[in-house]
Amino acid sequence: MAREITFSIETAHGSRELTVNYERRGSGEPLLLLHGIGHHWQAWEPVLGIIAAERDVIAVDLPGFGISPALPDGVPYDLSSVSAALGSFCTALGIDRPHVAGNSLGGLLALELGREKLVRSVTALSPAGFWSEAERRYAFATLRAMRLGAQSLPLPLIERLSRTAAGRTALTGTIYARPGRRSPEAAVAETIGLRDATGFHQTLAAGRSVLFTDDIPDLPVTIGWGTRDRLLVRRQGIRAKHVIPGARLIRLPGCGHVPMNDDPALVARVLLDASS
Repeated sequence: MAREITFSIETAHGSRELTVNYERRGSGEPLLLLHGIGHHWQAWEPVLGIIAAERDVIAVDLPGFGISPALPDGVPYDLSSVSAALGSFCTALGIDRPHVAGNSLGGLLALELGREKLVRSVTALSPAGFWSEAERRYAFATLRAMRLGAQSLPLPLIERLSRTAAGRTALTGTIYARPGRRSPEAAVAETIGLRDATGFHQTLAAGRSVLFTDDIPDLPVTIGWGTRDRLLVRRQGIRAKHVIPGARLIRLPGCGHVPMNDDPALVARVLLDASS
């Protein structure tokens, strides 16, 4: 069952309160799941049941996304601030150094948590931060277009489009290789989530200068990339491997940018193997 927790974070202006929405299921070693920009914790729903059979799974709405409120005024959406907030979130839940898996923005945050040694292992699925400048501009322009599209569609039209495979392709085909597999309810919810995300523009602004250039030694790192990722093309996975030479680089056949829905069994097995 989804729930929320309020905890303190340290800012340049002193201690501030932050509320985060999250889903927690299962038992075993803790595994924190982080979604991408404009998404919400339900991005992980296709794999949650499988993973929760073996892990204590915590899927979080990042600040300013899903139904988690925005970061407090004056707190930037940069890597250090958001990763510190996630560390405080884990402390508030009584979780010491969980395993972490993230997709896109969440993958970048997962790697940052690994760099800070706040987690036991990292799994990053199509993580941001390994782009060329041209690739970053393309990805950001695509994300802005998706956001504008979501904002321009009235809810009745979104609901009508969600009822057919072709309509779900129009709504979500940029991030899924098999958008027809997404349920109508999920397609509506994530389109609305993208439309209403209060942290969207601040996160994009903070990401303009982001390049992940640090190795993460002495920590298990797995990087997975979908062969049909049209947002962050898979050659970025090769760059990630050069930056983190000890990482295991896994090809996700037939998967798009958000692979959890395209092949739940494969992605669940990758997450379980990486966090074992």
